[in-house]
Amino acid sequence: MKWRVIPFAEYSAFRNMAVDEAVSESVRNGGPPTIRFYGWNPSAVSVGYFQSMEKEVNVRNCRESGVDMVRRRTGGGAVYHDNKGEITYSVIGKLELFPRDIIASYRLICGWICDSLNLLGIRSEFKPINDIVVNGRKISGNAQTRREGALLQHGTIIYDVDVGRMFSLLNVPDEKIKDKMIATVRERVTSVRQQKNVVKEHAYWALMKGFTTGKEHFTGPLTEEEEARAETIEEERYRKKSWNHMR
Repeated sequence: MKWRVIPFAEYSAFRNMAVDEAVSESVRNGGPPTIRFYGWNPSAVSVGYFQSMEKEVNVRNCRESGVDMVRRRTGGGAVYHDNKGEITYSVIGKLELFPRDIIASYRLICGWICDSLNLLGIRSEFKPINDIVVNGRKISGNAQTRREGALLQHGTIIYDVDVGRMFSLLNVPDEKIKDKMIATVRERVTSVRQQKNVVKEHAYWALMKGFTTGKEHFTGPLTEEEEARAETIEEERYRKKSWNHMR
């Protein structure tokens, strides 16, 4: 079995979510298990499937700042995806490739991130359920869904972080609480750049190596069918207010 690796490319939030879904369908229909690296252009906020967009996100600030807003199919909390500040990955494969136990499957895939960070000289560890930490500070958050025989896990590796900008786009009910939350996040979150001052391209190289070592793999693009399906899904689901503001 060979893994397909789709190299880093930047898309809108809507297209990113649609591509994940299109590839999941392809995998269920016999396509190769896939590792994909991507960025967000423009920057975006994504909310978990069960969250309320209006409650979690400062919709007005996002619109004024040209920041995309999208609902994921995975759970978890609201996440700010900075165009310059993160590298995102997706891992998609049939369920039999992964442990049945959810935490064990997180541990397996997150281990590839830890291996990647180790190549940069950053010692990290998996912290259940789905975080990776460096000296107790979060450097990666991850989310997973299992549907119709396929697993999708995607997550972000924080390359650089602008906590002030993040909190200008997420909803915090009280300004005093907001100041405390910003201070807390600055204490609890770290980034590749804070740990090792390497360029983003070098961080991506490490991720590519950490995710593929020990696997038979080939580098390849989306198929024409996947491209067409992603375009349809993007228009029919991820660009629809009925999806993004359903809660």
